[in-house]
Amino acid sequence: MADGALAVRGEYLARLGLDAEPPSVDALFRLHRAHVERVVYETLWIHLGEDWGVDVQESVHRIATQRRGGYCFHLNGALSELLRALGYQVARHVGGVHGPLGPTEDEMTNHLVLTVRDLPSDSNAGGVWYVDAGLGDALYEPLPLLAGEYEQPPFHLVLEQASGGIGDWHLTHDPQGGFTGMAWRTAPAQLDAFAPRHEWLSTSPESGFVKVLTAQRRDATGIDILQGLTLRRVGSRASTMTLSSRTELVDTLADGFGFDVDAIGADALDALWSKTERAHRAWVAAGRP
Repeated sequence: MADGALAVRGEYLARLGLDAEPPSVDALFRLHRAHVERVVYETLWIHLGEDWGVDVQESVHRIATQRRGGYCFHLNGALSELLRALGYQVARHVGGVHGPLGPTEDEMTNHLVLTVRDLPSDSNAGGVWYVDAGLGDALYEPLPLLAGEYEQPPFHLVLEQASGGIGDWHLTHDPQGGFTGMAWRTAPAQLDAFAPRHEWLSTSPESGFVKVLTAQRRDATGIDILQGLTLRRVGSRASTMTLSSRTELVDTLADGFGFDVDAIGADALDALWSKTERAHRAWVAAGRP
């Protein structure tokens, strides 16, 4: 972390409910689990008309002091800074989330991936870990950067090296997940590599993030997902319901996802409800669940 961000490191860890400790495999797992449990994958900021960039220090500040989250560029960007400040050897990488047709070059840079090195364990002698708090409904814990099949309830994940395809590594998500897979390159990347894609994802009328409000929070047995006004639980205690009022939406944001709705303000929440209700009707009319 830069000097300005170091000042909020304690607040960041407090948000995660953790104390600072030296780098270790166990500590890395604690950090990852706490991050996906407490820091929401969200696009509320887009639907409130907030203009967020990919600046890492801004992401750190929002997560540490404002109970906000973001999507991959914010979540993994900030987490990489926290890990670095705690002494981890962390690198950022270009990734691309894709659908059933498989990865393409055009999709690369739509996702930011992290790896952490120099943490060997009995099951991972090479000591390299795939870390990703920015995929929404996928990883609950880091994965060893080793080809194999991994269980992270309720999901079955497959990690493999790409052979002559797009990227160097590939994650195949469970069929219950919100996307098919994600490819990434092992070369280190800077945040500015993602800025053009972020601009499109956060502003284009064709972007799914712009069309539909999203909030997702992972835990040890599943994930809670808000898309438009549809609230789903995938995994243990699976359920689906449609939010039918402003009160239900605000209560879900506050109680289900931990947003500080008082800080958002009544007028902004009124506008959010109206916009989300209209968008949800259009989304359902287009054949979405």
